[in-house]
Amino acid sequence: MARALVTGGARGIGAAVASALAEAGMTIAVHARADIAAAEAVVAKLPGDGHIVVSGDLADPAQVRAFVTETASRLGGIDVLINNAGIYTEHPLPVTSYEDWIRNWQRVIDVNVHGTANVTWCFVEHLRTRPEGPEGARIVNVGSRGAYRGEPDAPAYGASKAAVHSMTQSLAVSLAPLGVVVAAVAPGFVNTDLAASVLEGERGDAIRAQSPFGRVGEPEEVASAVAWLATPGARWASGAVLDLNGASYLR
Repeated sequence: MARALVTGGARGIGAAVASALAEAGMTIAVHARADIAAAEAVVAKLPGDGHIVVSGDLADPAQVRAFVTETASRLGGIDVLINNAGIYTEHPLPVTSYEDWIRNWQRVIDVNVHGTANVTWCFVEHLRTRPEGPEGARIVNVGSRGAYRGEPDAPAYGASKAAVHSMTQSLAVSLAPLGVVVAAVAPGFVNTDLAASVLEGERGDAIRAQSPFGRVGEPEEVASAVAWLATPGARWASGAVLDLNGASYLR
């Protein structure tokens, strides 16, 4: 039975991914930075047994290493890593002070880029040192349409997700000789709790109109693609960045 670590798994896309992987028979470690109660609620609803909650701030390399090590110890190993955790902050250049500009860029890059890179390093180190070796492991990164379409009000977020896409493709090449598959998804706007205020506001109709379907995506729609990329049958998708945006942005 495969064992998976889902970062940022307490809500939204991460929670839906945890559910989809558990439905596929995997044992899940649901990671959260601070909202342990939400992560425990996700675990309580997962089918199967043995699921756990781990916590830590992705911006802190020591905490990253600690929760990856804890996951491997408590689950008896990790076979699948879903790098979902990330943050989004708005800081449009014309109206943002220099101090706030620096602070926003630092935090977003620390979490979305450095955090993703550090979780991945710790996971691969685990794979290299486990008795069965790394063959067959999977890494799926959650990027964003914003890496291509741009994020005018959140440029650090768009840049961070472009870095995640590039990291995905670089690691797909470097880890293939170890038998590790690396792929990513690039969702457009998704109907999550954190997006509710925007979708209910003046911008909601305009955002939904970006897709010819006249709506935004659902977390489960992203999760189904992530779950497929985590299967053995998706081996030849290594290096791919799969657009999941309802035809709202074509490239």
